[in-house]
Amino acid sequence: MLINQVSKTTGLTKKAIEYYTLQGLISPSILDNGYRDYSKNDIETLNKISILRKLNLGTDEIRTVLSDKSNTALQAISARKELDFQREAVRNTILSKLSSGKSYYEISTELQALDHNKTITEKLLEAFPGYYGRFLCLHFARFLYEPIKTETQQAAYETIISFWDNAPSFDLPEELQQYLIEGTRHIGTEQIKDMVESTKKSIENFDDFLAANKEALEQYLKFKQSDEYKNSLAYKSIEMLKSFNRTSGYYDIFIPALKQLSSSYAEYCRQMETANEKLLVQYPEISKLNN
Repeated sequence: MLINQVSKTTGLTKKAIEYYTLQGLISPSILDNGYRDYSKNDIETLNKISILRKLNLGTDEIRTVLSDKSNTALQAISARKELDFQREAVRNTILSKLSSGKSYYEISTELQALDHNKTITEKLLEAFPGYYGRFLCLHFARFLYEPIKTETQQAAYETIISFWDNAPSFDLPEELQQYLIEGTRHIGTEQIKDMVESTKKSIENFDDFLAANKEALEQYLKFKQSDEYKNSLAYKSIEMLKSFNRTSGYYDIFIPALKQLSSSYAEYCRQMETANEKLLVQYPEISKLNN
């Protein structure tokens, strides 16, 4: 198909088609008369490019997405954009504080914290560009907007950077990869924020939570002990995640360092530990499920 027809079919301008061709995103054959002949695959690729451009992806990002058959690249890009959205919201908050009379020195400290947040979350995505890195990144980003004020915090920050720089790769069997991709596809910034806030409210009033959810908890524990659950992809995925976290230093290096870096995360963990102790008193069988 010649470029005029391609332009009508895809809705792209001829200049855009020529540009994507020169960028190597498509490779039409050359006819004897020197004209480019675009195949059905080229048309399909151009339609994908058109959609990705409307989603504000750049040429290099599009090239990465087109060469990736597993959608891992799209998940990483999606996470980066969600994190950019979070950071932009923080910038707007800081700008509002500045306009309300807060000193430039205080604002500078908050902006420095924002830069540290970007460094840590980007390292998370670089170390694990798929579903695992995306979930970790979005989950912990909200705890990383605190300024570094002490030498202990600075050391913790450097420990976190070093950990993610040297973290081993996280590989799952294809079956489990697809399961996790599908299971986390619709989990974004707002969903994770809601999950964390819901957990936070539960652990702050944990006795009330236990009383109100007694029947649901007992049904959940019964299911967790069933053969149906132990033979499920969910169980296999969780066990592999647990094993990876134990052997990678996640529990021994990353989590302790994050507690030192972020007072809000340290408090969140303290409340979780208290809630877990209460839960084990009422449901001691949970300890067996976690081993």
